[in-house]
Amino acid sequence: MPPPLATCSMAEIIPSQWLLLPHPIISLFYTSYARLDAWFEQLTPHARLALISSIVGSAVVTLYGSVHVPRRRGESLRATALLAAMLTALALLTLFLPLSSSATLRERDDVSIIPNVRDPSALDPQSVCPGYKASNVAETPLGLTADLILAGDPCNVYGTDIEALSLVVEYQATDRLHVEILPKYIGQDNQSWFVLPEVLLSKPEAEEDTKPQSDLDFSWTNEPTFSFTVTRKSIGDVLFTTENSQIVYEDQFIEFASSLPENYNLYGLGETIHTFRLGNNVTRTLHNADVGDIMDANLYGFHPIYLDTRYFEVGQNGEMGYAAHPSDKSAQYKSFTHGLFHRNAHTQEILLRESNITWRALGGTIDLYFYEGPTQDHVTKSYQTSAIGLPAMQQYWTFGFHQCRWGYENWTVVQGVVDNFAKSEIPLETMWNDIDYMKAYRDFENDPDRYPYDKGAEFLADLHKKNQHYIPIIDAGIYVPIPGNDTDAYPPFERGLEQNAFVSNPDGSLYIGQVWPGYCTWADWIGALFSGTGTNEWWISEVSEYHKNIPFDGIWIDMSEVSSFCLGSCGSSERDYGITGLGSTFSSNTAKSNPRNLEFPPYAVNNYQGELGGKTMSPNATHNDGTVQYDFHNVWGHQLLNATYHALLNIFPTKRPFIIGRSTFAGSGKVAGHWGGDNYSNFMYLYFAIPQALSFSLYGIPMFGVDTCGFAGDATEELCNRWMQLSAFFPFYRNHNEINAQSQEPYLWPSVVEASKKAMAIRYALLPYIYTTFYLSHSTGSTTMRALAWEFPDEPGLADVDRQFLLGGSILVTPVLEQGATSVDGLFPGVGSGTIWYDWYNQTRVTGAEAGQNMTIEAPLGHIPVFVRGGSVVPMHEPGLTTAAVRASPWSLLVALDTNGEASGGLYLDDGESVNPAATSWVDFSVSQSSLTATRSGSYDEDRSPLGNVTILGVDGEVSEVRFGETKLDSKLWHFDSSLPALVLQGLDALTEKGAWAADWTLSWS
Repeated sequence: MPPPLATCSMAEIIPSQWLLLPHPIISLFYTSYARLDAWFEQLTPHARLALISSIVGSAVVTLYGSVHVPRRRGESLRATALLAAMLTALALLTLFLPLSSSATLRERDDVSIIPNVRDPSALDPQSVCPGYKASNVAETPLGLTADLILAGDPCNVYGTDIEALSLVVEYQATDRLHVEILPKYIGQDNQSWFVLPEVLLSKPEAEEDTKPQSDLDFSWTNEPTFSFTVTRKSIGDVLFTTENSQIVYEDQFIEFASSLPENYNLYGLGETIHTFRLGNNVTRTLHNADVGDIMDANLYGFHPIYLDTRYFEVGQNGEMGYAAHPSDKSAQYKSFTHGLFHRNAHTQEILLRESNITWRALGGTIDLYFYEGPTQDHVTKSYQTSAIGLPAMQQYWTFGFHQCRWGYENWTVVQGVVDNFAKSEIPLETMWNDIDYMKAYRDFENDPDRYPYDKGAEFLADLHKKNQHYIPIIDAGIYVPIPGNDTDAYPPFERGLEQNAFVSNPDGSLYIGQVWPGYCTWADWIGALFSGTGTNEWWISEVSEYHKNIPFDGIWIDMSEVSSFCLGSCGSSERDYGITGLGSTFSSNTAKSNPRNLEFPPYAVNNYQGELGGKTMSPNATHNDGTVQYDFHNVWGHQLLNATYHALLNIFPTKRPFIIGRSTFAGSGKVAGHWGGDNYSNFMYLYFAIPQALSFSLYGIPMFGVDTCGFAGDATEELCNRWMQLSAFFPFYRNHNEINAQSQEPYLWPSVVEASKKAMAIRYALLPYIYTTFYLSHSTGSTTMRALAWEFPDEPGLADVDRQFLLGGSILVTPVLEQGATSVDGLFPGVGSGTIWYDWYNQTRVTGAEAGQNMTIEAPLGHIPVFVRGGSVVPMHEPGLTTAAVRASPWSLLVALDTNGEASGGLYLDDGESVNPAATSWVDFSVSQSSLTATRSGSYDEDRSPLGNVTILGVDGEVSEVRFGETKLDSKLWHFDSSLPALVLQGLDALTEKGAWAADWTLSWS
């Protein structure tokens, strides 16, 4: 959830005694103040002057009239009542002012901080910095090394120039090239300024001891200064070159740049709200921040990787030339995709302009990994397996539907929501609680009146008995109680203090900011890593102790960028706990003597919250090893996710931890999923859900979803109808909104009930397919949600398509994303090269589709167009109200034949929950020559569900006989529908009563 937009903290605008009021009243006051402040900020100076003048003028006239103008009897009373009514109307207006809307989304224009990219007087480093010269170049078994020496007088434009650098070039794998530039002299006192510790993010290593054969080529020159170029040798394409620019390397500023081809296609560089294809006039700031999904603002996550796809026109003799505008539908095109990952955790800014990219950072090293591709699939898999790790496998139940709302007042209300889902027969897998359940918004404590533990135990026992689940929110900030006040005691804080678990100020006193509970502090993950404090043990213990009171099934982590509602350590003077921080490795003088300008670095990035410490922990917050938050800001939330993962393993040693977190970093997918943050209830954000999801596919976080129906603002029936259907095809599927918006549970509108059931029936039937697809993401790095351009890489018309997507390789989703629309235009990729698509609902082959041409598809309210790709075998179950019911139902197969009458697919089987399953199985499906075979490998044999139905689409000719193995099937078990055409088999249970996959089998027809 977002912090207030106002710059004041809760304590600054709400007297401390008011904090004893019921939380809805506090929230109403706090949020209303924020809305008024945000509205006032949007006024121009002239408008503000006019508003203030009118208020003052009206007050003067009213006061004068009340004193000097004679009035008839009762007139004063009427005037007073009229004035009171006007003031009440104004107050109500401010209460319902939207935090933002599609028409008023604005850019932040902080008065005190002018981002360099917006400052016309800012100095361009390229115009004054001398660059470097390479010397002592030496070949190595994997590449080369060299010294880079400053080529002239230091420019010191945004910091102090580093005079001597080291260059390391390594051909680490056939498809991976490593180029690193870092200071030649790094000591203990400045190591964190530049080096990202491998314990936070592993450094990719060479696969062999010698240089492999590669299509990537590294070259360099010293004319006029050092620059390097990376080329794809096979086609002579320059992928990246710093020629005609200078490398700038200072203690608080790094800059390097490369030219890019005309009309380039770049994707990634998140997290933000933007179209999937980035375009050529974008400034992307990477600095984790609590920002409510504002377009183009820097949001919660940090992912410095991009994908670059280039299209080449193929001539008659096979020659290829770059196609900047590949629009000739008669031409043949070939694409090549490469990736670039910058392994650097410091705040960054990437400038995409018409013909070049400029990369800037406020510290760290130039640590680049070029992934040759040549497809998205190759790049994504290589990036995950070499750099960030493969995503965590999720438990089967997590793919069910989740319901949440900030505003569920007590257990009775939550129980009522569960009951209403059951009455409406809408599937519900998991109930979530936002901060409503907390005692005064404090982690690990329930409100004793509204959410008592005994009633919670009863509720959860009944929920678990019905094979449903429960997830509570846990915020990043830990409440700091009033010292010596027993009535304000907070044991989780006291235990953390004993273990030196929290971040400090530079002088060693406790760092104290402010979040929902009031004054808060934060865990010191970095100090725990490098000075051995008990932070991780403390967190694991607190989560475990809370689970004894509330037996939850997973955890939702929020406010973890971190988010703070005040500037700096605003509570240190109010909550004096003495010197609590800084271990033996460094003294407090180490942090205080840091020569860098941490709070206001010379180069100002385009941070939506203004200064680097805006609405977050101050950059000078100090860890127990003496390092500062400036160097580790963007990994804090990632470390919280990692600690929570281990806390859940401590509770459930054999089960896969389920965590949904807000702040992420490269590699967070190894331990958690992510939701899209605080979006808005309008059709624009319905659309933005798709490019968000596709981007997180690139970042290795496939367990992604958004707040269905929107978080902020009131969802309409039409919007929620469309959104419940769209989100049914995302891996993570949750409805959630905020306390000041109207409730939006799907059972509240009759049409949404029916739309939800319709889409959920497809989702729940597809759970085996979704689970299998996700398993492949976990085991190989393939994507679960896919852009059309990834599956059909040689169709340039798909390069910017982000209003459709594929779920796995077989399911095409073309949702309605516009208000009032009853049809939608969609592409059918691959039709020009023979791909067949079948309508999910009527199972007929799509006709009339042309290559690269949009086709109008009827989509009345309550209908989401879904299509199956020819050549696919899709394993399914019967739909149900819970995933447990689905897993217990009979199996079925949907076979969609391609133009050759062939198809293939796979099915992954395990127990659905174990971190390390004792047994697994894989079933291969293959169709050719009118024969479908199922072949199992592996030892998992706990599944006893029979095979009920098989539907084969696209069968040519008449069918007179069907055999299952050697058994000729009675005609009552099958029929051939020539109008589709399709062969439909039902009632196969008796032939597979020991289980659909207990033995290999063949189904043939003639």
